[in-house]
Amino acid sequence: MNNTYDELKDIFNNVINEYNIKPYNIKVIQNEGLKTLWKFDYDSKSMCLKRFRHTKEKIIFSVNAQRYIKENGGLVPYVYSNKAGQHITEYMGQLFVMYEWINGRDLNFTRSSDFKYGIEGLALFHKASKGYKAPEGAKISSKLGRWPEQYGSMRKRMLKWKDIANSKVSNNSYKVYLEYIDDIINLCDKALDVLESSSYDKLTQVELYESSLCHQDYGSGNAILSQEEVYVIDLDGVTYDLVARDLRKIIGKRAEKRGSWDVNDINRILDYYERNNKLTLEDKKMLKADLMFPHWFFGTIKNIFSKNKLVNPGKIAKIAKLEKEKIKVLDKWIIK
Repeated sequence: MNNTYDELKDIFNNVINEYNIKPYNIKVIQNEGLKTLWKFDYDSKSMCLKRFRHTKEKIIFSVNAQRYIKENGGLVPYVYSNKAGQHITEYMGQLFVMYEWINGRDLNFTRSSDFKYGIEGLALFHKASKGYKAPEGAKISSKLGRWPEQYGSMRKRMLKWKDIANSKVSNNSYKVYLEYIDDIINLCDKALDVLESSSYDKLTQVELYESSLCHQDYGSGNAILSQEEVYVIDLDGVTYDLVARDLRKIIGKRAEKRGSWDVNDINRILDYYERNNKLTLEDKKMLKADLMFPHWFFGTIKNIFSKNKLVNPGKIAKIAKLEKEKIKVLDKWIIK
C-alpha cells in the first residue's frame, strides 16, 4: 500500500532531520509500497533519498559495495552519511539511504551508440568492484561457484513440471511445453558438460573479494550518461560472480528481442567490453557455457508452474525455438 502525499512529506522531513542539510525542490520520483524515492536539491547539488524494502543486512552489503566502487574510481553515485556518520538511517522501523543524484540521461540500449557506451561502462563497473570486502553485519550475496548447483536445480524443476504437464495434456500451454522439453533438457546437459570440462572450479575457488560484483539488472534505466561518462545506478542486487553473468543477460535479452542469435553481435559486445576490462579465454568459455543453458525458456515457463500465470502457447514455442537455434550459433563462435 502506498503512503499518501502528507505521509510521505512527514516521513521525508523526519528522516532529513538526521542529516545536516536544508533541502529544497523536493519531489517524489517513485512511490511503490515501501520502495520510495525522493529527489531534492541542496547547496546547488541534486540528491535523492531512497526508502528500501530490503533487510538492513542486505542493504549493508550493497551500500558498502557502492561506497567501495566509488572510492576505487568507479562511476556510481556518492553515498552520504547522516549526522551520526552512518550511511543507513532508520526511522519508524524503515531504512533510508541518501545518494548523489546523477544529472544526465538514461542510456537507450536499443540505440547502437548508447549500447556501446553502456557495455564500456559495465566493464569499468566490474573492474572497479574487484577487491570489495563486505563489512561485518552484511548479508553477503554470492553466486560464485554455484552455477552447477543452480543449473541442476533448474533442470530438476523442469523435469518435475514435465510430470505435471503429462497429467494435464488438455492444457495447450502444457502441450507445447511437452513438445520441446526433451530438447531443452538436452541443452541443460550440454551446458553442464561444458562446465564440468572447464576451469570453472578453479576460477571460482577464490576469496570473494578477488571476484567482481555483478549488477544483475544492468540495462536501460540503470545506466546514466553524464558528461560523456556512464554512471551505474541501483546497485541493490549486486552479487559476487563471474562477469559472464551480466554479459549473458545482456546478450540473451538482445537475442530475445531480435528473435535470433548472432555471433557477430556477441563478438561486438565483447569488443566493447574489453576496451575497459580484458577477458581471459577461460572467462569467455564461462560465458559460452552460461549462454548455452536455457535460462530464457526457464524464465518463461516458471511463470506457469511457479506463479500460476497464463503464458501464451505461441510464446513458449517461440522461446523454445530460440533456445534450440543457439546451439549452431554458439558452436560456430570461435573464442579468441
